Amino acid sequence: MSIRCRTALLLWILLIWPVVGTMAQAPEGPVVGNLDSIGSDTMAGLMLRWGERLEERHPAVRLQMQASGSSTAPAALAEGTTRLGAMSRRMTTSERETFEAHHGYPPVEIPVAMDALAVFVNRHNPLDEVSMKQLDAIFSDTHDCGAKRSIDRWEALGTPDFAGPIDRHSRNSVSGSYGVFRREALCGGNFRVDVNEHPGSSAVVAAVAATTGGIGYSGIGYVTVAVKPLALRKGDGPAVSPSERATLSGEYPLSRTLYLYVNLPPGERLPATEHAFLDLVLSPEGQDGVRESGFIPLPDMVIAAIRQAMGLNRPWGEGSS
Repeated sequence: MSIRCRTALLLWILLIWPVVGTMAQAPEGPVVGNLDSIGSDTMAGLMLRWGERLEERHPAVRLQMQASGSSTAPAALAEGTTRLGAMSRRMTTSERETFEAHHGYPPVEIPVAMDALAVFVNRHNPLDEVSMKQLDAIFSDTHDCGAKRSIDRWEALGTPDFAGPIDRHSRNSVSGSYGVFRREALCGGNFRVDVNEHPGSSAVVAAVAATTGGIGYSGIGYVTVAVKPLALRKGDGPAVSPSERATLSGEYPLSRTLYLYVNLPPGERLPATEHAFLDLVLSPEGQDGVRESGFIPLPDMVIAAIRQAMGLNRPWGEGSS
């Protein structure tokens, strides 16, 4: 694991330990009830898979999910509509402050998987790589990453045999993917007004697959054979493909962590349903579900450290092959 990942893990443990400590003691007796979750569309398939496995472990538990976008999770958590929020990006400072203003304590942030935000083109497009500055010139009208002018046609990217206008596709503004892409690829700038926004990751992939001149982005788990992920180049460095190794090391410029946020008052134990769900998510079985959903499992040592920090009693690796 890279020094960057180790440092991030250490900081996470130092932050979460005083909040959670050993409050995640195992519930006694059968677990019964509904578990509500609001948030990420990117994580919808993964949450559904976890929900199915949760019901196999605890037949009297049902996961009820609303997947309208990561930006819906902080407000729902703050207002008490849900105790569990799925996000494909970290909460912003203002979102945390709003939560704390409502409850008097911070939300608990739990890393659960890694993802590469893939930038892709139609499979017939010969382009193999693009720079981060070029992405800004394609998608932004502010050019905060330093581009001198907009890029509107494919031949401007060095594809003389593949000419024509660029057709841009994006997630909508409530999406965590939108927020990550805007921050990292547009340097915090604004999207062009002619970018086509879509409510879901699958819709972005379908739009690019149906348009020869299309380009878009989504979590790597949504990419199909009808589109081609591009390698991304940052500054003078080499172009890096969205591989598992490059994502875990942080070499891929649009690597990101997927999170669950929990409303847990300091000193209180996790409710039985939340405990059962997190015990599954942070287990070999739960991380197998991450890979099956097209995302990247957290390294074993990271999972073990998170479980220890949260006080989850089931040892990491128990029951794994």
